[in-house]
Formats: sequence, C-alpha cells, structure tokens
Amino acid sequence: MKVASAFEGKNPDELKAELAGGKLVFYSVARPVSADAPVERSEVLATFTFATPAFAASASPQFESNPVKASAVGTPGFARAFKADGTTVADFSVGPGKAEITLSEISTVADFPIEVKSIALPA
Repeated sequence: MKVASAFEGKNPDELKAELAGGKLVFYSVARPVSADAPVERSEVLATFTFATPAFAASASPQFESNPVKASAVGTPGFARAFKADGTTVADFSVGPGKAEITLSEISTVADFPIEVKSIALPA
C-alpha cells in the first residue's frame, strides 16, 4: 500500500475510518510511483463505494454493493482509495497471490460483476 502524503503516519484503524463513504477505483495500468501522483493513460475498470463504516470489526471491507458491474474490459493494475470528499488516501496492488487486494476475477468485462474478496492493510 502506498499512502498519500496527507495520511502518512496514520495507523490502519485511522485509515479505515478515512474511507467511510469513499470510493475504491480500479485502473488498468500499473500503480503510479506515489498515491500523490495523478493517474494517467488509464481506464477505470470498476468503482466500489465504501459503506459507513468502511470496515467491519473483522477487518473485512464493507461496500454499498459488492459485487459491482465492471465499467470496461481490462486487467486491474492497481486500485486507488478515496475519502468521501474525493481526496486520495492510498493506492493498492491488485491481483492473485500476495497482492493487497484480491478480486473474484483476474480481469474485468464491461457490465459483468466483479467482487472484492479481500483488502490487506498493514498492521
């Protein structure tokens, strides 16, 4: 996870609280060098809206809908998490294995469901 500079030094519980009502957006390119860098030349593949609270006591992510319909065809390269006001909080790796976010599928297809299976936050 790469945390935006405004959120450096916050512990995982504080970061989880910041995400309440925010968005988790999946993009089709590799993760930018920092969460403060703009996303360029990438297509949005899917967007999830965090519930309030964004994480259950079990540390499981909570969304308004999960799964959601993908908005485009592609393979997610990373996901960016935003506060409800649109401020970037962090970027996450996406994929199978040791990725920070795992999905129900390896790639997305427009109008077909995709589900977030897990989000790993540092302890």
